[in-house]
Amino acid sequence: MSRATFPTPLGPCAIAWDESGLTGFELPGAEARADDVAHPPAEIAAIIVRVRQHLMGKLQDFSDLRYDFVRVPEFAREVYRATLAVKPGRTASYGEIAAAMGQPPAASRAVGSALGANPWPLLVPCHRIVGADGKMTGFSGPGGIATKLRLLVLEGSELIAE
Repeated sequence: MSRATFPTPLGPCAIAWDESGLTGFELPGAEARADDVAHPPAEIAAIIVRVRQHLMGKLQDFSDLRYDFVRVPEFAREVYRATLAVKPGRTASYGEIAAAMGQPPAASRAVGSALGANPWPLLVPCHRIVGADGKMTGFSGPGGIATKLRLLVLEGSELIAE
């Protein structure tokens, strides 16, 4: 598996890949490692450009990327595929993701657990998934809910104030 760290307007991010596709992504706050690739292949370099554009406000849809979904359990794959359908500027609830998968509302907790283990935050937009009442819920990325809110504001999502 290869990895590259790169600067963005919000801080350093990292991306990891192998021959099967993307294996991971790290939100701003990623630390460079000695084994990072200095010059990633063209496919990865193009993704890095898109991430930078997104974090500068030129919003991107990352649903077309080649994710190595084999690395995650089948239920999580379904969650991530459903989450990829939530486009910039939009949000969905955990229950709506469950429903999109053909699951009952009770599956919303399992959806939340899968999103908490998302190896591709930002790219698979787990930050766009909110509580049924529109409230912000836990976010496992660096900075927690503050990072989630920052990404949603950047994307122009309508947020509910308490």
